[in-house]
Amino acid sequence: MFRSLRRALCAAAAALLLILAGVGAQTVHADPADAADRAAAPGAGYWHTSGRQMLDAAGQPVRIAGINWFGFETANYTPHGLWARDYKSMIDQMKSLGYNTIRLPYSDDLFKSGTVPNSIDFSGGKNADLQGLGSLQIMDRIVAYAGQGGLKVVLDRHRPDAAGQSALWYTSAVSESTWIANLKALATRYRGNSTVIGIDLHNEPHDPACWGCGDTTRDWRLAAQRAGNAVLSVNPELLIFVEGVQTFNGVSGWWGGNLMGVAQYPVQLDVPNRVVYSAHDYATSVAQQSWFSDPTFPANMPGIWDKYWGYIFKQNIAPVWVGEFGTTLQSTIDQKWLAALVSYLRPTSTYGADSVSWTFWSWNPNSGDTGGILKDDWTTVDTVKDGYLASVKAPGFPGGGGDPGDPGDPGGGTAACTAAYTVSSDWGGGFNAEVKVTNSGTTALKSWKTTWTWPGAQKVTSMWNASYTQSGATVTASNADHNGALAVGGSASFGFGGAPGGGGAPAVSCTAT
Repeated sequence: MFRSLRRALCAAAAALLLILAGVGAQTVHADPADAADRAAAPGAGYWHTSGRQMLDAAGQPVRIAGINWFGFETANYTPHGLWARDYKSMIDQMKSLGYNTIRLPYSDDLFKSGTVPNSIDFSGGKNADLQGLGSLQIMDRIVAYAGQGGLKVVLDRHRPDAAGQSALWYTSAVSESTWIANLKALATRYRGNSTVIGIDLHNEPHDPACWGCGDTTRDWRLAAQRAGNAVLSVNPELLIFVEGVQTFNGVSGWWGGNLMGVAQYPVQLDVPNRVVYSAHDYATSVAQQSWFSDPTFPANMPGIWDKYWGYIFKQNIAPVWVGEFGTTLQSTIDQKWLAALVSYLRPTSTYGADSVSWTFWSWNPNSGDTGGILKDDWTTVDTVKDGYLASVKAPGFPGGGGDPGDPGDPGGGTAACTAAYTVSSDWGGGFNAEVKVTNSGTTALKSWKTTWTWPGAQKVTSMWNASYTQSGATVTASNADHNGALAVGGSASFGFGGAPGGGGAPAVSCTAT
């Protein structure tokens, strides 16, 4: 609701500026000689559905725990922030924070011959391999690099054009046939590339869009069936993500967030086990809703979510993916809302992949009414906001750079790892850094720990995707639950903030088990 305002603010800001098992992991059972017991890390290949779960190509359950990175849908025709950083460093940071999937919004403008991406910084070697490319070619590079690092991608048809949101899937300028043709073009473009696991058919249908009313000009459920079948006709392996509407039987909610009609009118596609229902949910920084002023808030929220979309998961009808949710976190109400929603999504440590999937809005700091995981410098992490998501983050997936199906060394092999320390930003009074741990041995790892000693008085102020202890100048950081297992050649990263700055990059030792 009121999303056009948010998008307008995003575009204005852009114009002014010209993450189941382990990461790349292998599950190695107690008897290393029993190769039949070994399975590749969940996530490999294309996915399908079974009841409320998404399953990988081997039938293992998977969970999307990701982030929205917008910009392709705006007049920049490329993801935002490339005016400040290299796209590879951005994706590396997403992975290091534990996000395993990127939702990429786009508009149909990307298919027009006159569309030229802009506001990309090529200085100092940044984004060098994007020079001279069109928007779809840039998308190719982002998909390729994300897949190489073990991230999945969901493409999101966000708008018919860069000018703004549309209530329906078509406008006077962009017909339904154009919408479907472009969806098919993308499905064809990435056919055989299982990094792209699916397409979100249209972002936030809202009034006068209906669900199950039977009017083909307004019935979003029927349109989703037409488009979904068209996509599957050229790429039958893809998941079809279908958002809700605003109003069903007189009950209104967030744009795209009302999936009450699924119970009576489910989306039925020619290829079975491909539908994932997507809800959007927001806090008061986006708009007020009646439930926020309920005297029982936030205890009333699970009931609200059950009504609009949670029942689909609870009744084992289909998987649910909260494709967008976000807040500035400035009000106490919003803080309570986010804590309640994260709990409702089901913590990974307790439920694993038998959970509601999600992609947070947004990576970008320039989302006017939510802000982002990154702060305004496009580098520093909002560790408070990111911290709210820690319990529902999930492992990454096998990357494209190795062979996740390699059973490893049945004889046990040598366990070893290396670690590389990189300072991502240093402003004197403090700094942010990242440590990348790589399995350099000949057998899969179950856990690892790193140690370094600073030459000065530096102290860790916060750390994500690892736990740590500090004694004097010496820091020992160990893997989190979700990123300890590493296949041979696989890697995982963790990040942290510290103070003061100026400590440089000390040597880091790594111990593997």
